[in-house]
Amino acid sequence: MAAVVGIRAWPRPVVLACATLLVAGCYYAAGRLGLSQQLTADGSVVTPIWPPTGLAVACLLLFGPWCVPGIALGALLAILSLGAPGAEAVGIMAGNTAAPVCAWLMLRAVGFRVSLSRLRDGLALVFLGALAAMLISSGTGVGMLVLSGKLPTDHLELIWLAWWVGDAMGVVLVTPLLLLLYRARLPPPSARWTEAVGLTVVVCVLVPLIMYSSVSVLFLAYPILIWSVLRFQLAGGIPCALFVSVTATVVARHEAGSFGKLTDIETMMKLQAFNGTLGLTALLLSAVISEQLNTRRSVERACHELVEALQHLNAGGSGTQGQPGGDGR
Repeated sequence: MAAVVGIRAWPRPVVLACATLLVAGCYYAAGRLGLSQQLTADGSVVTPIWPPTGLAVACLLLFGPWCVPGIALGALLAILSLGAPGAEAVGIMAGNTAAPVCAWLMLRAVGFRVSLSRLRDGLALVFLGALAAMLISSGTGVGMLVLSGKLPTDHLELIWLAWWVGDAMGVVLVTPLLLLLYRARLPPPSARWTEAVGLTVVVCVLVPLIMYSSVSVLFLAYPILIWSVLRFQLAGGIPCALFVSVTATVVARHEAGSFGKLTDIETMMKLQAFNGTLGLTALLLSAVISEQLNTRRSVERACHELVEALQHLNAGGSGTQGQPGGDGR
């Protein structure tokens, strides 16, 4: 017999430490990516989309509570990268950690499925995971900055609204994308590959033209988004919505296109409203269509099984009728 060589596994504390550092590094990188597209409103810096919240919620949904230390460490690193550390950094870190954890707990409580194949899953992610849970991070962050005297009180409600919507948009756009990538499998070559490539080209060409147009035609992005969702559901809708939102944010930072003659507050409000409606449309419409397709497949499968059962019964009945009679007549 061949000798069996045992491979000693790494100790569990080492694995957890490496996983924590990996989550923290990903959170920090996502934070730097979000800060690269920041806007200024009333002298304060806001991010229209804050990707780390979406990353944190996705990690908790996929891997469980062991991700919490990594989320906290990544949040602290992202906060410290903005300037000199202060007492408010700990409070903001706590809020940025507690919000995804509360989102995860609420989603678990309602039976959320990471496949997002039901309308109730899309609604739960929007209203519980994004809008409700992110009240914690935005409220804690703004409150700590006000207490420390680093945030002006003028237009305070607008700053809080921008913080809340930015965190919520991270969940609406980034979390579904990461859940989709985690369970993605490369499909076999088919005619849909041609359509997917064509759709990608259309999106990459038309969306910048729409955003940089001096005429306000942002609404033209919605037919492209709806086409993406109708043909490819979540796999088409969420990447399209994220690309449109990022392009709109870049255009707003450059004060071009539909955002060219607006004040900072007007730019922030218009951009947040556009990104919010875009993300909600992509997520909820994808969930509705996926649920309808799953129902249709279930009905078709049930009908197929019923036809097979009837054919089997008919075959059995024909065999019985063909037997000779037992009375000799």
